[in-house]
Amino acid sequence: MKTTEKTLDLICLGRVAVDLYAQQIGSRLEDASSFSKYLGGSSGNVAYGTAVQGVKSSMLARVDDEHMGRFLREELQRVGVDTSHLITDKERLTALVILGIKDQDTFPLIFYRDNCADMAITKNDFSEDYIASAKALAITGTHLSHPNTREAVLTALEYAGRNNTKRLLDIDYRPVLWGLTSLGDGETRYIDSEAVTKSLQEVLHHFDVLVGTEEEFHIAGGSTDTLTALKNVRKVSHATLVCKRGALGCSVFEGDIPNDLDGGLNVYGVRVEVLNVLGAGDAFMSGLIRGYINNEGWEQACRYANACGALVVSRHGCAPAMPTKTELDDYLARAESVPRPDLDEKLNHLHRVTTRKAQWNDLCIFAFDHRKQLVDMAKKCGADLKRIPKLKTLLANAAEQTAREESIYDGHAGVLADTTFGQAALNEITGKKWWIGRPIELPSSRPLRLEHGDLGSQLIGWPAEHVVKCLVFYHPQDSAEMKAEQDATLKQVYQACCRTDHELLIEVILPADMEQQESYYTDILSHFYSLGIKPDWWKLPGVSAKTWADISHVIEQHDPYCRGILILGLDAPEEHFEKVFKDSANAPLVKGFAVGRTIFGQPSADWLAGKLDDRQLIDAVSERYRRLIKLWKNRFN
Repeated sequence: MKTTEKTLDLICLGRVAVDLYAQQIGSRLEDASSFSKYLGGSSGNVAYGTAVQGVKSSMLARVDDEHMGRFLREELQRVGVDTSHLITDKERLTALVILGIKDQDTFPLIFYRDNCADMAITKNDFSEDYIASAKALAITGTHLSHPNTREAVLTALEYAGRNNTKRLLDIDYRPVLWGLTSLGDGETRYIDSEAVTKSLQEVLHHFDVLVGTEEEFHIAGGSTDTLTALKNVRKVSHATLVCKRGALGCSVFEGDIPNDLDGGLNVYGVRVEVLNVLGAGDAFMSGLIRGYINNEGWEQACRYANACGALVVSRHGCAPAMPTKTELDDYLARAESVPRPDLDEKLNHLHRVTTRKAQWNDLCIFAFDHRKQLVDMAKKCGADLKRIPKLKTLLANAAEQTAREESIYDGHAGVLADTTFGQAALNEITGKKWWIGRPIELPSSRPLRLEHGDLGSQLIGWPAEHVVKCLVFYHPQDSAEMKAEQDATLKQVYQACCRTDHELLIEVILPADMEQQESYYTDILSHFYSLGIKPDWWKLPGVSAKTWADISHVIEQHDPYCRGILILGLDAPEEHFEKVFKDSANAPLVKGFAVGRTIFGQPSADWLAGKLDDRQLIDAVSERYRRLIKLWKNRFN
């Protein structure tokens, strides 16, 4: 046996694919009209699900170098999965799965896997040292169904056996992938087959742990009686058997199989309202592996597994529904007081905030989402309003030019832009990994009105990376009627963002015709939190160091996962920001600025009036933006 450092906890060998889930719950797949795209495939789900549980996992598979393959690679990398052995296959497309949710018992599913990339894995795609570097190797049964992938699996198992790498099998029986049903029947979960039973039993002796539902043990054991099937499996394998029993939880059998299914170690499940059972098994496996890898014992491993499975069946999708370590630990710490984890407000918030895709700090955001102000500016100088979209594109060009020159392009640059005049600018910036915000409020409305009506119908067409920005003019001394109306609208906005998983920025400004006190911002934020509104971002005017500390305390008390605060500009002169930025220097929650007219105001007016050409506009705006960035960078001096 070689001595190789165990730098990985887990290697997942098997299916990784793109899942396209119908968004219309209750609809036939024939009638579905829109789909959500997720990472999928049993091994891909487990690599993802264990990574968000703190396990150092690695993906051993193939994807194509096309849009879907790159999507899977990026999703896995985002949560920390090692993709050094996620091989690019230039001859085969990435696998796809189309799924529907008709009711609690009906989940139509079609696998598009004809000569797909992940079924082309070979024994030459990995080395013994790679397998030996992991504490455990997880295989899915699908890769035992084809001679080429079977050879790769057996080679990996041989390497693992020689190097003290634990071997786990998720039986993952899909009759369609063994050629037992019509190609379109991915939903059928069990068909008796002596050939499949024989094929499985030939390799079960390689494994240390076997995991499956009762039906999956039926196929592995060659009997539709669960106890008989388990006893048949025990004849060919000394592995620990973990039998999943749905709402009853699971049973673990380490030695001889008793004459009662409850005779093993039984760890009971969690009651939830089932939305979607697809992916629950992969979530179960992810939780189980967390406990197994960390030597926490089978009872604790099964507690993790049952809870992971319960949370996923109550959600849409597979991988994105997987609970994070923070979320799962919170649930298990108070499980007795959370009879329905799928309805628990804290758990749902934790899932939202601990699965965010990007990390942001030191943000220098150029805000040109203004609509009314630019219309007024154009009218004042007699310019055609049709020129405003071009202006916005030029402002975006200035933003990019400055971001490159100031070395903030990657991870620190951003824009606020609208769709009324700035759609082309938004399209230009989207996909470049910038922070991007879009306004939804009707300009200058008070009480708050949304510019294009119902937000839910709008967000369907928004890129996932776009942040919803909502400006509200609010004051603690507002009438009860004004407060109630604005509160209701903000709650609807927050709930819509939670449903579509868009981040939300709430910008708060005291009405100009009412009393101005910095402390009012602390009061307003406390009030919004009392309503259950927890935006990802706040956008606030510059205040004193003491008030930043007070505001930070309120945020940390109510939502320690808040992304932070951006400082707005209010068309203040440039010199105003030197003190404003310095006052925020000791407030870590202040993550940057989002300033507009201070940067673009005068140059835009001159361009609309014909006093500047395009190049001169870009250079003038770029210079103003650059000076503001330098003030932000120098705030500690």
